[in-house]
Amino acid sequence: MDQELERAALVALLRRGERPWSEVTDQVESVGSAREVLDSALDRSGQGALFDTSPAADLDGIVTEIADWEREGMRLVTVLDEDYPLYLRLVHQRPPFLFLRGVPVENDLRVAVVGTRRPTPEGVAHARDIAGGLAERGVTVVSGLAAGIDTAAHGAALAVGGRTVAVLGTGLRHSYPAQNAALQREIAERGLLLSQFWPESPPSKTSFPLRNAVMSGYSLATVVVEAAYRSGARMQARLALEHGRRVFLMRSLMTHEWAREYAARPNTEVIDGPDDVFGRLDSLVPSAGELTWA
Repeated sequence: MDQELERAALVALLRRGERPWSEVTDQVESVGSAREVLDSALDRSGQGALFDTSPAADLDGIVTEIADWEREGMRLVTVLDEDYPLYLRLVHQRPPFLFLRGVPVENDLRVAVVGTRRPTPEGVAHARDIAGGLAERGVTVVSGLAAGIDTAAHGAALAVGGRTVAVLGTGLRHSYPAQNAALQREIAERGLLLSQFWPESPPSKTSFPLRNAVMSGYSLATVVVEAAYRSGARMQARLALEHGRRVFLMRSLMTHEWAREYAARPNTEVIDGPDDVFGRLDSLVPSAGELTWA
């Protein structure tokens, strides 16, 4: 019950909306208890003394709501839980919670394959070859369930019987884009859906950049197949480098100034095809001493 109340207290803190979620996350992790942080906030506001039944303090009601989410197939994992993803925990943009639907990921070797929503046929072929080959080698393929390259990556991983994780830019009750609703259901059955947003949250201009930060932190490396300057894939490459993660850029991207600039940075490799990624898999998993806050 203590763990259930801790999760409920974190939900209550976030719903109060008094501070950015990143600040709440930092304080809760520092104190080690969402209930202590919530009690302190209530005492400061006077609610703790005046309104014992205030919405923010109705932890039993939130415990019931969390149980309802779980009956709907959505599991809530918070930064205070041991099964919060380790690599994601180490980046500054880590969300205070995740909603998961599907089969838990037991393997820590996760590689993101991302790119444009309007790919060329060559880009689709590269995405399929890379994602399918990674999945055949036991690597979990991570992508964002968007049209284009993301769809090709998820589909290729599933086609070879591998594991794939879709990191959503919406809550789990939404399917976006609508044409990927069937793919989203299949991933929930055979892989994992992951969202950092409340279940009912719709897509927005801000949700997808947040999604890319989580996708980068959750993965040990990012492969960018095709991407323009103003794209989530380009943003994810930048974030992955900030997070100290490996970035693979298809050589065809070297026509873009941003890609040439990124290629000159440490931890970036320009690749000609899938084999260039497969040959580096053993070097992706960091030792305990290499795990640092990013």
